[in-house]
Amino acid sequence: MRIDVISLFPEFIAQCAAFGVVGRAGERGLLSMQGWNPRDYAEGNYRRVDDRPFGGGPGMVMLIDPLRACLRAAREADPAPARVVYLSPQGAPLTQAKVRELAGRERLILLCGRYEGIDERLIQAEVDEELSIGDYVLSGGELAAAVVVDAVARLREGVLGDAESAVQDSFEDGLLDCPHYTRPVEHELGAVPPVLMSGNHAEIARWRRKQALGRTWLRRPDLIDEAALSKADRKLLDAFRAELNGVGDAAPAQDVAKNA
Repeated sequence: MRIDVISLFPEFIAQCAAFGVVGRAGERGLLSMQGWNPRDYAEGNYRRVDDRPFGGGPGMVMLIDPLRACLRAAREADPAPARVVYLSPQGAPLTQAKVRELAGRERLILLCGRYEGIDERLIQAEVDEELSIGDYVLSGGELAAAVVVDAVARLREGVLGDAESAVQDSFEDGLLDCPHYTRPVEHELGAVPPVLMSGNHAEIARWRRKQALGRTWLRRPDLIDEAALSKADRKLLDAFRAELNGVGDAAPAQDVAKNA
């Protein structure tokens, strides 16, 4: 997979991509990254890439022509068709489903804005979609681009040592992940749940599913549509609520939530 990043600070993205899973993917030839600086395509002695916004107001807006020329060069660097993604707080929320969709492509071009953003005409003409990593504002799109690169790269075949690691991630099945434990079994902070030491794979799977359902219900209730849950899942969630409330039968959701 090839990812091109258009940014005034392409070295930042390169540094972020040099470590961990993404770095190993690059070393193994599973991911190719290239940074492009629109300042290199700006004209004049000052290589200007921004100007005052029409209509007044604070800040600066990135110019069309340097970005367009830079984007054209990035497109022409490889014959494979590229999807152009602009990282913006006005974009659609980045979800695991969207990450998986992007990971299925052979090439992406990530466009990072700065200042007050990019001239809207360029966005309308050249950008395929806008994505946001959250309801907050950053100084530029570089951090968001680094997030996209990391999330996408780890889903490419062969990048992770164990493909099951990605399958079990939070959001892959619409739920948060279950809690995880490792050595030692006994610690001053507590003990590992006995079921995980039992060797009973069916019971372990049941416990993990229950914890995933319960944790999602507690922390991200917006992700749970109880009406759409299977009968088995509803039973597990009821059991989680009952254990949380310390009673034999499941308590009403609002009562348990108050005690949590």
